[in-house]
Amino acid sequence: MRFGLSLGGYLHPEARFLSERETEPKRGGRYPARDRRLRNGGPSTADAPPPREEGMAATPPGVRNFAPPMATQPTTSATFAELPPDVVASPLYNADLAPVPAAGRTWTTYNFAALWISMAHCIPTYMLAGGLIAVGMNWWQALLTIGLGNLIVLVPILLNAHPGTKYGIPFPVLARSAFGTKGANIPAILRAIVACGWFGIQTYIGGEAVRTFVEAMWPGFAKLGGGAAFAGLTVPSALTFLFFWALNIWIIYRGMNAVRVFENWAAPIVLVMAAWLLVWAVGRAGGVGPLLSEPSKFATFGEFWKVFVPSLTGMVGFWATLALNIPDFTRFGKGQREQMLGQTLGLPTTMIAFSAMGVVITSASQAILKGVPVEKLWDPVAILSFITSSAAPPGLDAPLLASATERVVVAVIALLGVGIATVSVNIAANVVSPANDFANLAPKRISFRTGGLITGVLGIVMMPWKLLASAGSYIFTWLIGYSALLGPIAGILVVDYWLLRQQQLDVADLYRPHGRYRGVNGVAVLALVLGIAPNVPGFLHAAGIADAPRIFDDLYVYAWFTGFLIGGAVYWLGSRRRPASR
Repeated sequence: MRFGLSLGGYLHPEARFLSERETEPKRGGRYPARDRRLRNGGPSTADAPPPREEGMAATPPGVRNFAPPMATQPTTSATFAELPPDVVASPLYNADLAPVPAAGRTWTTYNFAALWISMAHCIPTYMLAGGLIAVGMNWWQALLTIGLGNLIVLVPILLNAHPGTKYGIPFPVLARSAFGTKGANIPAILRAIVACGWFGIQTYIGGEAVRTFVEAMWPGFAKLGGGAAFAGLTVPSALTFLFFWALNIWIIYRGMNAVRVFENWAAPIVLVMAAWLLVWAVGRAGGVGPLLSEPSKFATFGEFWKVFVPSLTGMVGFWATLALNIPDFTRFGKGQREQMLGQTLGLPTTMIAFSAMGVVITSASQAILKGVPVEKLWDPVAILSFITSSAAPPGLDAPLLASATERVVVAVIALLGVGIATVSVNIAANVVSPANDFANLAPKRISFRTGGLITGVLGIVMMPWKLLASAGSYIFTWLIGYSALLGPIAGILVVDYWLLRQQQLDVADLYRPHGRYRGVNGVAVLALVLGIAPNVPGFLHAAGIADAPRIFDDLYVYAWFTGFLIGGAVYWLGSRRRPASR
């Protein structure tokens, strides 16, 4: 799918050229574009005075001004492309973090809808309903939970998307307005660590897909290593995981043009594969199978509620990462209407529809592969491996496809489809943000490529295969656990931008080490800590690290919600009570 701009680098070459060209002094130090606007009465940040040093601020001496810019003219969306020369030379500035100028902002409603369709059409989405059914829900309860969770997370996504579209800035730069130019590294790194985990998960899934198809064509591959394992990973799985990991890193270093090619075809290929699987499974089974008629395992509403709440929190947590770094994408949008409509059309509908396809395919496959545990059938790669295998699946006396040629063709198409889709989603959702986040630590030293390499290494260290070991560890430990970290950050950013600053930011000062957002905002850090703290005991218990009183277990299942509310409330109260905060 054509997104209009490169997703990484992270600035389109034309946008970089415009930014550098318009900030370069010409004709004796004058700025032609700025002067034209001045003649027409418009403001320009190029007129801003040199950055204030400590003690020169308009606020009382010794007080750090994290206040909304009220006395001075804020940088507007019409002027943010013309940053003063001192900003371009700032240690907090590089081309990847720079605001996108108006000429580079071309994303339409279609582009934003396509972005979500491409990212949501992935194997983890396909398997979501399976995880919920595994813990006791029936099919419609699982789809209801998925749909409601995505509608809830859509709200902070749209709220935090607004400043990206208005000012053209990425998430790490937006975080400087609330946390300070140095303090912003805290939420940026927390978000980056979560993305590293997701990068590892997607890479592991892609590697397992490669392993499955290789074993289908070469059964002896499964015996490599003689059963030896490294950190819980068998030799064949380790080899294909590292192969797929290297493919991702190679694409990062080749640049995002290759990714754009993948994205042109990723979503259609996954849709075609899913549709083919759906038609084949329903046709072969002679119907939709038994899963759609199975009742819920919960006898009472109380029993259902105990599983529904943590599951809903997990569904919110599934995209809680994008609720923070969505400005990384909306900075390229033509306007607010385009990004809001495109995301609303793209996210909830795709998540529900693709999860529903997974339910029907698994149900029909259960009627076909009666000798295979249903838990295994939730993985589409496993179903494809049975289809492409020359051996008869358990419970059958002949291969599912009699022709060897058909098996090879299906295996090649399936492998390419899963591989391309997984790489595309992995780069767009799990590399762009952490690469920018790591670059925010030292913009002059860490490039997008270096940030991507750091992401890849941490993705291995986090051992993603253990996060996917069971539905319980995936939903209750991983999804809910990291939502406890990200919920308070989302709450703080929403309160800062919408309630305290009234959508007004001084973009130039976001890049100045001695501007109004300098240093660390202690109120934001305190709000973050207090938002995370109540969920720590419950997480440690869920992870099997330590016991916790019952009250913390009950609170933990609401992790994202409690973190969002506590973090936002503490930040609002603390900022209101400080004299310099208004």
